[in-house]
Amino acid sequence: MPRTLFIDADACPVTRESIDCARRAGVAVVIAGNSTQNLERHIRRDDPRDAEHARRGFWVTTLDVSVGADSADFAIVERLQAGDVVVTQDIGLASMVLGRDAAAIGVRGRVYDKATIDMQLFIRHEEKKVRRAGGRTRGPAAFTSEDRARFKRNLTELLR
Repeated sequence: MPRTLFIDADACPVTRESIDCARRAGVAVVIAGNSTQNLERHIRRDDPRDAEHARRGFWVTTLDVSVGADSADFAIVERLQAGDVVVTQDIGLASMVLGRDAAAIGVRGRVYDKATIDMQLFIRHEEKKVRRAGGRTRGPAAFTSEDRARFKRNLTELLR
């Protein structure tokens, strides 16, 4: 079965780069996001929109989900097959993806790993407790051109 690249498009800064990598690799793409977004804006007019019209295995479609926390995450997980790849900023989604024998990559190019995902979830949980108690935690660094280049390089490798 051919693999699919899923993009968790909610606030994803590398949607276009993800589609470009999939186009070059001949991999189908599903862009998932809530229905308030214009997901179509990421797709070229000449991109095939279904498997029947695919070029070298590449085609792209959108998956509009209801507004709500984790709606796109659950929509992706229920469609996921072993060997698929998911682009996400969400460690919780990355954990579910790894549990399904698929791959997950962060928008800064970090490829999530089964060996370290539990620690990342633990850190996320501890930071959330600090914030709920009124404390502050450090936010993410600014997104850089180096992050974008690392993402493209690592996603290209995952899609091989």
